Amino acid sequence: MNEVLVFSGSAGSGKGTVLKCIREKDPRFRLSVSMTTRSPRPGEQNGREYYFVSREEFLETLAQDGFLEHTEYCGNLYGTPKKQFFDMIENGFIPVLEIETDGAEQVMQKLSSYTSVFLSPPDYKTLEARLRGRATEKEEEIRSRLRAAREEIFRSERYQYVVLNADGAAEKAADAILEIMKTGKSESDAVVCDRAKFLASFSL
Repeated sequence: MNEVLVFSGSAGSGKGTVLKCIREKDPRFRLSVSMTTRSPRPGEQNGREYYFVSREEFLETLAQDGFLEHTEYCGNLYGTPKKQFFDMIENGFIPVLEIETDGAEQVMQKLSSYTSVFLSPPDYKTLEARLRGRATEKEEEIRSRLRAAREEIFRSERYQYVVLNADGAAEKAADAILEIMKTGKSESDAVVCDRAKFLASFSL
């Protein structure tokens, strides 16, 4: 089994739900908790979803070369702390780097062995419905996240695999990712075979 899962997905892709399924099925997978300057959303806890820090604290860690990767997304900074990542590998766990596309590309350039998976809603209509269904953001923020999500989806070509998370199908997506990690392939219809057709479903 590969030692590292580089895992990205657009807003509204259901990354958290799919990752929860993966970790329940195989406890060797451990989520690397990123550091961010964005504010917590309702229900999020410091140290669980993210380490929520000030911009000054983030930049100080960056100056000390404390990140495996870092990026800025929608005006907020995100980074993967190095120490946590290497501690997980040393203790026999499989780190899951749930990161934005910029950070994922940095990691893929640095690591010699990894599996990269991009998780996506099946089409634009589903993406928009999920983002609007959150009811936690203003209209301007929703439009910004929709634009960013489409840009991310069009960068999914740089990943080894694209997996679809249809409504109510998070477990199917998780099973496909676990199969990929174990065997390097999956026959699941959750895995995108025709990348051009997939991207066309997000063209406006």
